[in-house]
Amino acid sequence: MEAGAQAAAPNRQVLLLCVFLGMSWAGADLLRYSVAEETEKGTSLANLAKDLGLDVGKLSARGARIVSDPHLHFVLLDLLTGDLLLNERLDREELCGPSEPCVLPFQLLLEQPFEIVPAELRVTDINDHSPAFPHGEIPLKIPESAMPGTAFLLECAQDPDVGINSLSNYTISANAYFHVNVLGDGEGGIVPQLILDQVLDREEMSELNVTLTAVDGGSPPQSGTTRVRIQVVDINDNAPEFEQSVYRVQVPENSTTGSVVVTVSATDLDTGSYGEVVYTLFYPTERVLQTFQINSASGHLLLKAQLDYEAIQTYTLTIKAQDGGGLFGKCTVVVDVTDINDNAPELIMSSVTSPVAENSPETVVAVFRIRDRDSGSNGKMLCSIQEDLPFVLKPSVEKFYTLVTDGPLDREARAQYTITITVSDLGTPRLQSQHNVTVHVSDVNDNAPTFSQALYTLFVLENNSPALHIGSVSASDRDAGTNAQLTYSLLTQDQATQQPQGQGQEQVDVGALVALDAASGQLFALRALDYETLRAFEFGVRASDGGSPALSGEARVRVVLRDANDHAPRVLYPPRNGSAAGACPELVPRGAEAGYVVSKVVAVDGDSGRNAWLSYELLQATEPGLFGVWAHSGEVRTARPVSERDAPQQRLLVQVRDHGEPPLSASVALHVLLVDGFSQPYLPRPDAPAGQAGQAGVGGLGSEAGQAEALTVSLVVALAAVSSLFLASVLALVAARLCGRGGAGAGAVAVGSGCGVSVAEGRFFPAGAGCGGVGPLVDVGGAGTLSQSYQYEVCVSGGSGTGEFKFMKPIFTNLQNNSPKIAMEEHANYSNDFDFSM
Repeated sequence: MEAGAQAAAPNRQVLLLCVFLGMSWAGADLLRYSVAEETEKGTSLANLAKDLGLDVGKLSARGARIVSDPHLHFVLLDLLTGDLLLNERLDREELCGPSEPCVLPFQLLLEQPFEIVPAELRVTDINDHSPAFPHGEIPLKIPESAMPGTAFLLECAQDPDVGINSLSNYTISANAYFHVNVLGDGEGGIVPQLILDQVLDREEMSELNVTLTAVDGGSPPQSGTTRVRIQVVDINDNAPEFEQSVYRVQVPENSTTGSVVVTVSATDLDTGSYGEVVYTLFYPTERVLQTFQINSASGHLLLKAQLDYEAIQTYTLTIKAQDGGGLFGKCTVVVDVTDINDNAPELIMSSVTSPVAENSPETVVAVFRIRDRDSGSNGKMLCSIQEDLPFVLKPSVEKFYTLVTDGPLDREARAQYTITITVSDLGTPRLQSQHNVTVHVSDVNDNAPTFSQALYTLFVLENNSPALHIGSVSASDRDAGTNAQLTYSLLTQDQATQQPQGQGQEQVDVGALVALDAASGQLFALRALDYETLRAFEFGVRASDGGSPALSGEARVRVVLRDANDHAPRVLYPPRNGSAAGACPELVPRGAEAGYVVSKVVAVDGDSGRNAWLSYELLQATEPGLFGVWAHSGEVRTARPVSERDAPQQRLLVQVRDHGEPPLSASVALHVLLVDGFSQPYLPRPDAPAGQAGQAGVGGLGSEAGQAEALTVSLVVALAAVSSLFLASVLALVAARLCGRGGAGAGAVAVGSGCGVSVAEGRFFPAGAGCGGVGPLVDVGGAGTLSQSYQYEVCVSGGSGTGEFKFMKPIFTNLQNNSPKIAMEEHANYSNDFDFSM
């Protein structure tokens, strides 16, 4: 309820205020004030205190204030002075537009006591605007047939000012054809009117421009102008006329299609459709229609087709110009076609001779003629060919030429010639044409076949399969065709030479060894070849061509055989088991130190090179670690001192291997007896039969019981033998020193008739049984207990008398690097010689 009462109270106050205002306006006098537009802001309009008869202080005490339209605060009250001031610069045209008078109402409100005094402010006009036309130009069309006195209304000017400052008159610039007249528009305005004074002639003057001026009544007056553009409308009273009755032009024949030949021009004094000229060809011929066309609007005569001076030199055309009213005029166009150098010279070939045999004398290769369809200098021609060819051009009658050879040709130097014949005219610019003539040189068989090498060296691995391709020969012939077809053959009458080992050169039949493919030159081995029999052989080959007469060339072929590892090593010493000397064991004293030379395994290999490089290896031993074999020399030495605990009988299995691929090897068993002294009787090999032991003078060891019994007897005999041997050695040493002998062979004593020991200067050497005496000795560097050099004899007797091997050169042993070297010579009745180097 209280909220409703509070909301109703302001409404009642507003209602009472409106009642009081109405009552106050009804009884108060209207205050009127005036001000000119554009007056400066802050200008004092009047003193309200004086106008109301109130003191300034009382005016303020009563709460006086100005009330006006909320959007227009154009006046304000100065309470200190009571003056009514202009609040802003006023623009009458903006506030009131064309309305007159321009009045702005406002009120003076006095609150204590409440009173409202009505008032108004009149804004007076000043001449601040000039008359203005809506457009800068007024277009006007008048036909040249218009009569004088004809009036034409013009566009009006606008002036925002009112009253005397508004638009008051129109004037026109001085001219001989028009004047202006002013009419009222019925609403207080004026309208300009243009009056024709005399007849217009469009051909004399097609357009006239005059200036229309609008003037207001202000002081000073202001004005605005616009241009009146008067176009005289034509009538068809003139026919088109050409500038020239005859047009003569020269056109080059190479003018491009679509280019302008000539431009004709006709004028018509009329305008509009009457002055618009259309150009056409007047009754053209078919040739003219195919060559030319004319632009109907511009008068351009265009080239429709290519001109050809050689076909037509002159064209004559008639062109008509017609306006829109049907009037027309005519002219003649003469087109002279001028010649240009547009035709290249031509070459017409009559005959060509190809191929031409090489080595032939002067020969006519081609006959031709030249021509040029141009005239004058453009038709004069020159003919030439390259200077570096063995051909020349010879002119003949009626522009004919012959192409002939300038000497014999060589097909091998050049088999084909491409001759470029160039024909050039003397025009500007010069044109030329070229024609290529290809001349082939036929072959004559004037070159013999030539091999790519004078000597061919072929390498063949021995033991090859039959029909193996071992190489090829190749020859070439600079000729061609049949003259260059080669056939290969062997020179069978030329016997090849071989180089066997250890003998002089022999000859073999080449036809039985190799075959030659007659077409390809490939060589094939007819049978397996053996390097050990035939090291190399040489023969000749021939290549013959298919010419007539045929020519040929020869070369040599050398076939060198390469060794294959096809021979296993062969042990020469010690002899194989089963031989006569196989029962001889190697004797080693019990006191031998490490490095003591027990024996030497000697082997040979029928191959050569790496295939004959031999190395030795101990495969098996009764006492591992007691003996060792030097890999390169084959010497068997003690690896440690011999002790009493070592078995008296030792069996060593030595393997000899070459370095071929794959390697081949052989093995041999070496029997060693450990003895206390050399007086001990001979002990047979452990694997010797009981019968053989009896023949040797030693009790058989066929069984363990027999061996034990024989050992007891042997020990007794050995003790006596050692004592005797020691005494003999001392005597031999004394004798050697007394006699001053430097050699080792003088003190040698043969012990036993079968297998014994040779002694020289106190050193022990094995001697082969059944050798028939002591042979030449080999001096070997000692080691271990044998500190001095010693000599021994190697004797192989197979019983058949097929070979005897003696080693004559000394053996040098280097104990530091363990690589002894032995140089040996072998004299045997075998077919091959063997050379050893270890």
